[in-house]
Amino acid sequence: MYKKPFVIAEAGCNHMGQMEIAKDLIETAAHFCKVNAIKFQKRCPKELLTQEQYNAPHPNPINSYGETYGEHREFLEFDVEQHAQLKKWCEESKIIYSTSVWDLTSAKEIVSLHPKFIKIPSACNTHFEMLQWLCDNYEGEIQLSFGMTTKDEEENIVQLFEKRGRAKDLIIYNCTSGYPVAFNEVCLLEISRMREEYEGRVKAIGFSGHHLGIAVDVAAYTLGAEYIERHYTLDRTWKGTDHAASLEPNGIRKLVRDLQAIQQTLSYKSDEILPIEQIQRNKLKYRSH
Repeated sequence: MYKKPFVIAEAGCNHMGQMEIAKDLIETAAHFCKVNAIKFQKRCPKELLTQEQYNAPHPNPINSYGETYGEHREFLEFDVEQHAQLKKWCEESKIIYSTSVWDLTSAKEIVSLHPKFIKIPSACNTHFEMLQWLCDNYEGEIQLSFGMTTKDEEENIVQLFEKRGRAKDLIIYNCTSGYPVAFNEVCLLEISRMREEYEGRVKAIGFSGHHLGIAVDVAAYTLGAEYIERHYTLDRTWKGTDHAASLEPNGIRKLVRDLQAIQQTLSYKSDEILPIEQIQRNKLKYRSH
């Protein structure tokens, strides 16, 4: 029997910088969608961006919350005290709180909250200083996406965790980085390759999808991705680049339902003729005379 699917609703910055929307995202994910975890993001824009990047206009001004890209990112940020409140709301709703960390300062701040797991986004998976610090200073599980990552980079990342004795706390995700991703660019068989190369070396394999719909996630789980992560919003028409590539609550709820149903189907027959079949066999099976 396959392990139960672990579903993460990635809220990211889809709260649009508003704590009340973040609280609604948490409560809806927990009580309506019934996912295992919800994940936000933490950035320190002045550490993450060069001065030129910080002061440049947003590449898609219609989605910007500030005059510059830096101001846009600052507007969407919650400080560590606000993240502590998010974690408290998650605990009250009996859902796991987590956050993606994009820089060392953010990693240190989130570690101080002792979440069950921390996520490393594809964009930061070669930030080896941050990875090393987390291996040495964070006791929880570390999840990491392999989007826009070469095979050599993948191997270097896993070896870093192995050398620090933390590979069994590492979950690696198949991911194609795009918003949204066309079906022919999802490349689900990378899950099979990752299982062949890393399954015995890391804790588990996951799938982080940026596609449309929920059929792909069922296939990913069937291929062996125990952890399924999807971008999540309350309204796909809201302002921001991630909303259009996200699932609304009803989509996340259906995804959880379908994955739980699929888990029950993934087994071999316990008998050559199952009891349910024996009844039909007695009525319908052809018998030679």
